[in-house]
Amino acid sequence: MSVRTQRTRLFAAGVAAVSVSLVLTGCGSSKSGSSSGANASVSVPAVISDASLAALVPADIKSAGKLVVATDASYAPNEFKDDKGAIVGMDVDLANAIAKKLGLTADVQNATFDAIIPGITGNKYAMSMSSFTDTKEREASVDMVTYFSAGTGIAVKKGNPEKIDPNDLCGKKVAVQTGTTQAAAIKDTINAACTKAGKPTIPNDGDKFDLQTDVTQALVSGRDQVMLADSPVVDYALKQTNGQLEKLGAVTDTAPYGVVLQKNSPLTKAVQGAVQSLMADGTYKSILEKWGVQAGAIDKSVVNGATS
Repeated sequence: MSVRTQRTRLFAAGVAAVSVSLVLTGCGSSKSGSSSGANASVSVPAVISDASLAALVPADIKSAGKLVVATDASYAPNEFKDDKGAIVGMDVDLANAIAKKLGLTADVQNATFDAIIPGITGNKYAMSMSSFTDTKEREASVDMVTYFSAGTGIAVKKGNPEKIDPNDLCGKKVAVQTGTTQAAAIKDTINAACTKAGKPTIPNDGDKFDLQTDVTQALVSGRDQVMLADSPVVDYALKQTNGQLEKLGAVTDTAPYGVVLQKNSPLTKAVQGAVQSLMADGTYKSILEKWGVQAGAIDKSVVNGATS
């Protein structure tokens, strides 16, 4: 694992994770897509503020009336830009709901993924929801409030024309997003295992892109043979690429996502309480169903719940 901001979960030795983003067929753009893909038939209840939770909010944030929330808007359906340029997604809806529960509004700002945690520790952002896996390494510098569970997967071209074995990516061209756990796993775990087995390594420790959308496009275009990312992102990419991709192998290494906050901040307890309250009143479930990611629902939010 890298010491900074890997997005996703730990890798089992020798397996990769799949990345998903809202990619347009045949387009090399870094934009996140042409439509949100949300289920318009799902009704999300209005969020009512909780006075006891609002009382926990630090005075400076309370006086400002808003939570400044960082997200890397290239990771659909969790966080991405719709065709009008608005930042949308599961994490965005949850961030807005958390803010309302605390009597605030959310000011969601786009940020480069590997700059988010330094932005939290440097007081640029109050909070981040950007598909961060809760890990002990991250907990050393920030607090993480769990709210979702996701695993890793692998995507290839439809029909798997390259005959990729999900348990053996040695020597394959693998696309990943910069700063993710998948990227670190290639360097630290997968390629190490390939070398030990006397096999060729994944070139350049993976073909790395700043945006997840470009990762997906690299696979669609044939530049790369395999794409690695979080399971909900992979599932969404399969839908958005009109049958050009397929998932390979089983989802592995399931782990919790965490809301990122400053270490030992009073806001941590407020956010954990807000997440748990949203779970209790049904808002949380409705938001996940709206984005089709309800398989990752959890029933209890904890502070710093990493297992590895």
